[in-house]
Amino acid sequence: MLRDVGRILIDRERVARRVEQLGRTIAEDLRADLERHGHLDENGDATDKVVIIPILTGAMVFVADLIRHMPLKMSIEVVAVSSYPGKSMASKGVSLRGDLPRTLAGKHVLVIDDILDSGQTLLTIRNLVVEQAPASCRLCALLEKTGKKVVDVAADYVGFEIPDEFVVGYGLDYDGYYRNLPDIGVLRPEAV
Repeated sequence: MLRDVGRILIDRERVARRVEQLGRTIAEDLRADLERHGHLDENGDATDKVVIIPILTGAMVFVADLIRHMPLKMSIEVVAVSSYPGKSMASKGVSLRGDLPRTLAGKHVLVIDDILDSGQTLLTIRNLVVEQAPASCRLCALLEKTGKKVVDVAADYVGFEIPDEFVVGYGLDYDGYYRNLPDIGVLRPEAV
């Protein structure tokens, strides 16, 4: 499997450092939101107002590491979305495979995706969340491809900006494979 990777774009050590930084920054921002809205308990701890929405399946590895650096009381409500079916290397549009949680009113929501490419996935999920009148809604993406967005959406938090290359590893896949690679890499042409 490793021989299918032509080169490492972002090694595991850089990923780990950046994920830790993101987790700390996001936790500070969420804590400020909670305080501003009076959603801290008498001990200064977060109440049940933080909801993390990972977009499966690509964000699962990223989210697992990210939330370990976010010492807040939170719930996790996953949503499954398909935009790269099968062996496709280009987004084919957003298809929800399951329901978004319907209990987001008044909550502080963080939507997390593996990659911000066309922007269609994050825009769709953000709009569905905002319809429920959350106290706040922020977007986070591990990766953002430069110059690829076809819709107007911006992530509040981005781990890394990358060139327009199809990447795998750290949760990102090609045809369901390579998610378990600890680094983020580019496949060799013959592996595609």
